[in-house]
Amino acid sequence: MLIDLLRSRRSIRAFSDQPVEQEKLDLLIEATLRAPAQQGNPPWELVVVRDRETITRLSLAKAKGSAFLKDAALVVVICAHPQISDVWVEYASIATLVLHLEAHDLGLGSCWVQVRLREHDEQRSAEQHIAEVIGLDSATAVEAMVAIGYPAETKAGHPTSSLPYDKVRFEAQGRG
Repeated sequence: MLIDLLRSRRSIRAFSDQPVEQEKLDLLIEATLRAPAQQGNPPWELVVVRDRETITRLSLAKAKGSAFLKDAALVVVICAHPQISDVWVEYASIATLVLHLEAHDLGLGSCWVQVRLREHDEQRSAEQHIAEVIGLDSATAVEAMVAIGYPAETKAGHPTSSLPYDKVRFEAQGRG
């Protein structure tokens, strides 16, 4: 059941050196391609990176929060074409979530690296760095990167008691 998957999924930032099998990579891609898309025309695309040198360069995308990518077996860069849809961020985010859930379902670990609106350094954005590393054209935006691999760490799911139930309202936002 989906709820069981959600209860046990955690972001994984430490990976073993075991490669992800092609069969599992194929399932990751298929699952992501099945994500909801506006009129069946997703404004996003995936760039799957397995080359160690390229992954290392991608791990330098941000001053904080991307270094752990260097140990992932693969990195999926979720790109989008804003000219196709004004809600490209939403659709790319949905596809990214589907990718995460499928990775966990396959026994793989994953972690989202926020890219959009983040800096590489004082002169360039993280998006510009990534575009240079993987050869994106100027019309393509980068939403996020996802590190995927076999976990080298074990984390229990978040307990139900830690869920922010105070963020739930019924019928209206009003207090009480």
